[in-house]
Order: sequence, then structure tokens, then C-alpha cells
Amino acid sequence: MTEPLVSVVIPTRNSENTVDTCLASIKEQDYPSIEIIVVDNHSDDSTVSIARRYTDNVFSAGPERSAQRNFGAERASGEYILFPDSDMVLTPRVVSSCVELAERDSSVLAVVVPEESFGVGFWSRCRRLERLFYKGIDWLEAARFFKRATFMDMGGYDLQNTGTEDFDLPQRIKASHGQGSVARTTELVMHDEQRRSLLGACRTNYYYGHGLDAYRSVEANRENFQKQYNIFKRYRLFFSNPRMLFEDPLLGIGVLFMKACEFSSWGAGFLMGKASSLWRRASG
Repeated sequence: MTEPLVSVVIPTRNSENTVDTCLASIKEQDYPSIEIIVVDNHSDDSTVSIARRYTDNVFSAGPERSAQRNFGAERASGEYILFPDSDMVLTPRVVSSCVELAERDSSVLAVVVPEESFGVGFWSRCRRLERLFYKGIDWLEAARFFKRATFMDMGGYDLQNTGTEDFDLPQRIKASHGQGSVARTTELVMHDEQRRSLLGACRTNYYYGHGLDAYRSVEANRENFQKQYNIFKRYRLFFSNPRMLFEDPLLGIGVLFMKACEFSSWGAGFLMGKASSLWRRASG
């Protein structure tokens, strides 16, 4: 039997430090029927030239990751679509394991691929430890593999949800098709944090915070929003395994401090986004 085609869509922007390893890991999958689509957001480094070593399907589109992914999905030929980021490395059985889950059970419309982090420096090590707590936690893992027909029927990624789109789409699928519509593989993607900066992470989360009001306004997201953006629930998760958290005490303290900073940044961004929205309504 012919294996169904899987389209792997990667959004990029100035990703020259990571995209080569990402694309090489896709080429090294043990699944034979894959097409690679790279959608670049006007990079001014060597991202595009690197991508063209691996595929002729290199496009230019923006302005955000969600729009790039939707653009790639519209041009995909596969029955299934996988959406890794350009700083992710796929372990060899990611694609085949996702296809097996979806082909075995027709009710499975999306598949979660768990993540682990690696990188250089203290904050990257903190991020790695943090992600170990998220494995198997339903409200902190998001699907990246979809039946293309389902993806298109759901309207793809919501362009209003920058930074939260990974959670939003699978949650809308569950709301429409039931909890069993999203499965989970045990294969991993490895997230390359490079040299993570606390200040850089806070800036990113402040930016993402502007879209949180749009995210929580979707009925399918409200329950998980109350968990995902509640620092006490996150700390409760960390302290559920104090031995793992404080095996290296400095790292454990670093995780707690890092998350406090990131939650503060989300909150500040959320308030600014809310204020901007109210101002626009008043002005209009």
C-alpha cells in the first residue's frame, strides 16, 4: 500500500543558525513520502539559500508565523501536514508515528508531538528543565500534525492568535470533534533554544501578551486559558515533583524566577493589548 503524502511546512525568518539542522532532520525521517515546504518571511540572511538546498518549494509570505503556515498549507499536496518551527529537530520516527496513529483510527485528526529543549547557557538549561514538566500535560502540549482536510475545514491557524495559535487550533478541533480527535505520539521534537536570553524571552512574551484577549475570547480556549496563564497552576505543576525541580537547586530557582518574569511580561502585554483595543473602540 502506498503511504499517504505528508507535507512538512516550516515558517522561517532569519533562521540561518537553525534551519539547516531542522531540514536535515526532515530528510532523515524513516517515512518515505514527504514533501518539504518552506515559507520565509522576507529574511535578510542566508535562510532562503539554505532552504533551497533541500526543496524547490520555497515561498515568501508573512507577516506572522500563522499566516506563513496557512500559506504553506494552501500549497501543500499532502493528506497530512506537519508544522515544525525552524528551530526544531525531529527525531527519526516523528512523521511515521504520527501517520500510524492517524491511519489506525479515523477519528484522530491531529497529533501532539512532545518537545524537549536544548541549548547553551543557564537560561537554556532552565528552559530544558521547565519543558520536562510539561510532558503528557494536556493543557501544555499542542498538536503540530493534522489531517489537511481538517486543518482547512477549521480555517487553519487564527491570525488573531499570534503566540497562542499552537494551542488555539487543536482546542478548536477538540471542541468540534471530541477529545479523542487529538492523539499523542511518544516520539520527540527537540527545540533548539540556542543561547536563551531572559530579556529576549520577556520581550517575546510581552508581544504575545497583546493577543491573549483574542485567544481567551474563543469559547474553545477559555478553560485552558485559565490554566495556561495562571502562575499558581504552573508553580503547582513544578512543585508536584520537587526532586526533579531541585535536583540542581540553582536551576530550579532559575525556572521559578524565569516563569515569574515571563508571566509578568504576558500580563503587561495583555493589559496593553486590552487598553489599545478599548482605545480603538472609543476612537471609532
